[in-house]
Amino acid sequence: MSTDSFGAKGTIQAGGSEHEIFRLSAVEGAERLPFSLKVLLENLLRTEDGANVTADHIRALASWDPAAEPDTEIQFTPARVVMQDFTGVPCVVDLATMREAVTELGGDPAKVNPLAPAELVIDHSVIIDIFGRADAFERNVDFEYQRNKERYQFLRWGQGAFSEFKVVPPGTGIVHQVNIEHLARVVMTRGGQAYPDTLVGTDSHTTMVNGLGVLGWGVGGIEAEAAMLGQPVSMLIPKVVGFKLTGEIPPGATATDVVLTITEMLRRQGVVGKFVEFYGEGVGAVPLANRATIGNMSPEFGSTAAIFPIDDETIRYLTLTGRSDAQIALVEAYAKEQGLWHDPAREPVFSETLELDLSTVVPSIAGPKRPQDRIELTDAKSAFRKSIHDYTDDPPAEPLLRGHVDEAGDESFPASDAPAVGFVDDDAEPVVFSAANGGEGRPSKPTKVTSESHGEFVLDHGAVVIASITSCTNTSNPSVMLGAALLAKNAVDKGLSVKPWVKTSMAPGSKVVTDYYEKAGLWPYLEKLGYHLVGYGCTTCIGNSGPLSDEISAAVNEADLTVVSVLSGNRNFEGRINPDVKMNYLASPPLVIAYALAGTMDFDFENQPLGQDTDGNDVFLRDIWPSPQDVQSTIDNAISQEMFTKDYADVFAGDERWRSLPTPEGNTFEWDPESTYVRKPPYFEGMQPEPSPVQDISGARVLALLGDSVTTDHISPAGSIKEDTPAGQYLRGHGVEKRDFNSYGSRRGNHEVMIRGTFANIRLRNQLLDAIVDGGVSGGYTRDFTQDGGPQAFIYDAAQNYAAQSTPLVVLGGKEYGSGSSRDWAAKGTALLGVKAVIVESYERIHRSNLIGMGVLPLQFPQGESARSLGLDGTETFDISGVTALNEGSTPRTVHVTATKETGEKTEFDATVRIDTPGEADYYRNGGIMQYVLRGMLRN
Repeated sequence: MSTDSFGAKGTIQAGGSEHEIFRLSAVEGAERLPFSLKVLLENLLRTEDGANVTADHIRALASWDPAAEPDTEIQFTPARVVMQDFTGVPCVVDLATMREAVTELGGDPAKVNPLAPAELVIDHSVIIDIFGRADAFERNVDFEYQRNKERYQFLRWGQGAFSEFKVVPPGTGIVHQVNIEHLARVVMTRGGQAYPDTLVGTDSHTTMVNGLGVLGWGVGGIEAEAAMLGQPVSMLIPKVVGFKLTGEIPPGATATDVVLTITEMLRRQGVVGKFVEFYGEGVGAVPLANRATIGNMSPEFGSTAAIFPIDDETIRYLTLTGRSDAQIALVEAYAKEQGLWHDPAREPVFSETLELDLSTVVPSIAGPKRPQDRIELTDAKSAFRKSIHDYTDDPPAEPLLRGHVDEAGDESFPASDAPAVGFVDDDAEPVVFSAANGGEGRPSKPTKVTSESHGEFVLDHGAVVIASITSCTNTSNPSVMLGAALLAKNAVDKGLSVKPWVKTSMAPGSKVVTDYYEKAGLWPYLEKLGYHLVGYGCTTCIGNSGPLSDEISAAVNEADLTVVSVLSGNRNFEGRINPDVKMNYLASPPLVIAYALAGTMDFDFENQPLGQDTDGNDVFLRDIWPSPQDVQSTIDNAISQEMFTKDYADVFAGDERWRSLPTPEGNTFEWDPESTYVRKPPYFEGMQPEPSPVQDISGARVLALLGDSVTTDHISPAGSIKEDTPAGQYLRGHGVEKRDFNSYGSRRGNHEVMIRGTFANIRLRNQLLDAIVDGGVSGGYTRDFTQDGGPQAFIYDAAQNYAAQSTPLVVLGGKEYGSGSSRDWAAKGTALLGVKAVIVESYERIHRSNLIGMGVLPLQFPQGESARSLGLDGTETFDISGVTALNEGSTPRTVHVTATKETGEKTEFDATVRIDTPGEADYYRNGGIMQYVLRGMLRN
């Protein structure tokens, strides 16, 4: 119940019902606020209790100074929580563990339930084992159920054991697309009240729903658990960046190109920790699908949220997707009553503004390792040739004969393979590959491959071995999905085909995509190019690309080739997509297919033909690119409301596979001691009703010394599990065959696997090893100073040795530490390895918060300083004093760090404490957010 200090409580009639609302007009200053802050203001009005949310908080938000640095903490209570299964399974594991902990401490386990509606979509577990054939989808789903039976049984138990918890079974779609197409309410109704739909989600791309006018963002699983249990999200009133859109997207450009342009602009602007809000006359012309695509990419440009206001386009989309007439009427009436309806003539105040004329957008890709590194398509070939030198030391291409078998019987490679090896096209005569025809500076190592299904071909650096239309950024967007299908049709009609070394895949975001492909008659053309349905779920983007064929993988590894993936998803970080692939590029779905036809990144679409038609004429990309009119007419004719109502009619019931799973029952879960998927974690072992005092850190050793832009993908276990790693050794020790290892993501409910995979990414460079290994080492290794000389060891093994000696650990890093997805295991694994503090130059928001949520102290080097500038090489012993000031109820601004080398030489500095709010301080004092929530439940 709100204390309603401002007399804001009232009613509204809409959709045939009366609803209680809290009118923003009751608060002076509300009208001038940006849309996103109005949503936060309503949240505070409705949850005002005089303690966590006070009238002063409300006044502070209403009088928001757009130019001020954020310094006012507020408590935001999201209306609901959404999860995907990789991050959701640990949430349910932790809730199940909390039930047991409550029992042990004398409480009632049945009281541990989500207090806010929580919905989990199983979308991260399908792996592309089978592709390029008609039965790929069924085969992949069969494999998925075989691998994940224990996890799925556990989730079905949770669906029955916990109230306010629903599960969308496998094979339905990705969480973000299911969210915008079905789960999102835009305006919530609960307990007789109507209020804005808000949420947090256990995936950073939760922001896709921002396109629908719903405020929400990604958090770590530990934060999501707290929100599910009624804990508000502690945050500072943010800066809001206004982004004005004008003009229209030109022919040849796509929504993906818009997104990559916006991402580049906002990364350059610097929007970490800020809200981005789109406004202006151009907003109304942006289709909802494009808005969702832009919102989805919020983590790529670093903002907390990237939101569009509610307007006629929102209503059109809600109608198209089959929402009820009453719900649609409520959304419109509520938004207009509260000043949340977009008025293009009104410009709210913003902290900063940017503007993009959409007509200036050009076709683009991004890569080879970060989504913000946009490359205009016309520069893609030269950019690739520049970047590849970072991945191989092979010399530039030598002059090589080009053609067929000559009169002397000498063999050179067939003309059809020219793009893969970067050779020029031949006429009838062999030609010399030299600087004159484009070979200068490009490393080359032509490697023959013999394939049982495709015969003999040649791979070289830059070969595109994965070209995947993968669920996430783009697969909610019919303009690019149907654009890709029309391009496929045009390519097939011209007689073009995908190169034999390319692993192709189509993983739509929901079944609706399949429906409109079928209605438009475009599936046969996609399948002709190898783009068969492989599953509905996050695949290539999260490392579930599946293996390359044995012969291609062998050639890549034996020749140490730098090969490439091109994907339509938004995650192209190093080591993420496939262990055999070093360079990864983001592209629109039509360009994904174009690169599959080209077969190489070393390609100029403007000047090089993709092949020849049946009459022998060169075919260029421009010859098969569909016109905007063709795309729009296909959208108009192929998509209907009935598709959405049919596909979501019984969305929580699942197919026969799901319904037939044997499911345990009871208030507490019966843990299987033999399970390698779901195990009871140790977070609450030995926990007392009251927390112990915070201690200073002394005698700590460095577990890892890292550079800039270390992402949560570098830290958190992800992708496939290799046999010779600690995680692989653990599974083999528990009788699991290598073929059944599955991925780290699928085993997130087993802390033993996850600890062993933390900091084990094959692209992670721990600079501690540079001193003892010439050229350094990549992967999950460190120096173990419990042994004489500090020899190289697996990070997990060294951490175990340190734990046996009761030695605390620290991690040192550079700028943008923890960027990327909201991976709770990046923090959980760090904590369970024994890391007590992380000292870096700067953080991204979610990971810093998650570290606190796991009881790890986040510190920053003094402004302008770094490990390198301070002369730290990671061999030091660290003492951190001043932490105990937290026991006095306040957070110190700095703590004192003393790093002592083996020679006795000391380096001392004051590190900034990045515990930014009083709420975060409470979590840290309790040893973590879960312990804080559990103690609060016991007190209540």
